[in-house]
Amino acid sequence: MGTYRAELLKWTAKVNLIGPEAREHLDAHIAEAVKAAQILQPVGNVLDFGSGGGLPAIPMAIVSPGAKFHLVEADQRKWAFLKHVVRECGLTAVVYGDRLSRALERFPLGLRFSLVVSRAVGNPEEWLPSLETHLVDGARVGLFQSTSTAPTIKGFRTGETYPLPRGDANYLVTLTFHVEQ
Repeated sequence: MGTYRAELLKWTAKVNLIGPEAREHLDAHIAEAVKAAQILQPVGNVLDFGSGGGLPAIPMAIVSPGAKFHLVEADQRKWAFLKHVVRECGLTAVVYGDRLSRALERFPLGLRFSLVVSRAVGNPEEWLPSLETHLVDGARVGLFQSTSTAPTIKGFRTGETYPLPRGDANYLVTLTFHVEQ
């Protein structure tokens, strides 16, 4: 975890990968990602949409060697950092430097995710349905958000909501995908 932390701070000083709050409370953000990994227990293929500076995906990947992470980030500076830190940390991960809609077209045929995570990226009601053909039946979704209310999305069932350790407005909201027949 030390390599990730050091590289994130070094790159942020040059290209501003994370904001002042995340910089000031970086250890808490990392601990939150590790806690989420303990809750979600990532295995198989995991998608992190809107990976930014790597929170939560990189700490989750570090503590989840049984998972292969697929990180989608449209900002060139951020995906360049992600590719660098994946190499430096020796992680089993692929970085897609693109918007989600275009990344979906680039995924290998037959790639299916058992877990999707995202930290405060847009409206899940808008982007999550686009992933349906890339999800295994029973795939879980972990949304890092400021409210404990789970979004209502056709094909996804509301799961547990977990308060996260960074304060009163930090939650991990879970959903489960089920193929409708």
